[in-house]
Amino acid sequence: IAEANIEVDMIVQNVGLNNSTDFTFTVHRNDYEKAMSILKEVAKTIDAADVMGDNKIVKISVVGVGMRSHAGVARTIFKALADEKINIQMISTSEIKVSVVVDEKHLESGVRILHMAFGLGKE
Repeated sequence: IAEANIEVDMIVQNVGLNNSTDFTFTVHRNDYEKAMSILKEVAKTIDAADVMGDNKIVKISVVGVGMRSHAGVARTIFKALADEKINIQMISTSEIKVSVVVDEKHLESGVRILHMAFGLGKE
């Protein structure tokens, strides 16, 4: 993926009970088809069980100073989205940002809900 100049964004590694390891990561939508093609070829050489992808997802980020030190931020995000039955597929945190991946159909409603949850846009 790196050799093809495809930038990997969010990445998650899971180790299953059967000692299998899954890697989940995001790439820009413009790189999706190229990344899938590369991964399918690589999968053959390492006897990977499967390569799956989803190009109907979006990332929504909440950005601010000291995000990790404010424990209520993640809780507010999770509760606001759960209350609207928006499933979080991936989560990533840093010192200044909490990002979630959701189905693309929830982009506008997810952003609006998080704006309301954090009191943004108030006069």
